[in-house]
Amino acid sequence: MDEIVTQQATGEKNQVSLASRNIVMDVRDITKSLPLGRERIDILKGISFQILSGEFVSIVGPSGSGKSTLLGIIAGLDNPTSGQVLVDGIDIARMSEGKLAAVRNQKIGMVFQAFNLIPTLTAQENVEVPLYVGKHKGSPSARAKQLLTLVGLSHRLGHRPSQLSGGEQQRVAIARALSTDPAIVIADEPTGNLDARNGENVLSLIADLRAQTGKTFIIATHDPNVASHADHAIRIVDGLVGDIDATGGRITQ
Repeated sequence: MDEIVTQQATGEKNQVSLASRNIVMDVRDITKSLPLGRERIDILKGISFQILSGEFVSIVGPSGSGKSTLLGIIAGLDNPTSGQVLVDGIDIARMSEGKLAAVRNQKIGMVFQAFNLIPTLTAQENVEVPLYVGKHKGSPSARAKQLLTLVGLSHRLGHRPSQLSGGEQQRVAIARALSTDPAIVIADEPTGNLDARNGENVLSLIADLRAQTGKTFIIATHDPNVASHADHAIRIVDGLVGDIDATGGRITQ
């Protein structure tokens, strides 16, 4: 009997915890079309979903599904043809480039498949770079050291990208994405340029960082194994949401 009461109490606690989490990204009926000669090609055909704070979500789809286009739009790197993308309640879909750059700097951290580190800068300097844009608390140097320690690279502060392995470069890129304390970290095929062991290490790191920081992580991937590490997967099929697989009972379309 006591065991049943404990299970009920735990279930109620989990429900309260889920209910209290904020929606950090609300994607509303996003479309994207591009001209092709005299015609227009519909890439995204009405994408809608919501992501809660602290979730680890994968966006999955084969080449040509619209996954990469969607990722660029929710990251504020591209504009939709129609629809809204609300990040912490702010619609980034129709912002001027100046305002959008400020929102990206404050609310969205990006991790790229090719790492995109500056080759002439050290690991510490690469992590510091976003902190020199806009206003951020504290010392960029201290913040960079703290984050590189968090991702297990306190011994690599003065090394340049060419002196680091692929897995280490991706860790630097993740630390850089976290540097401005964004609400959301978006990763585009973060394991795509890594071997299986380093790929697993990066995914474990993301899971650990989510647990430690409470950040929301969104990764785009074509790899089912990578997607399986997330809480749930949003599957993009031919420009539409095919389904949303979840542990906690999400929408299926």
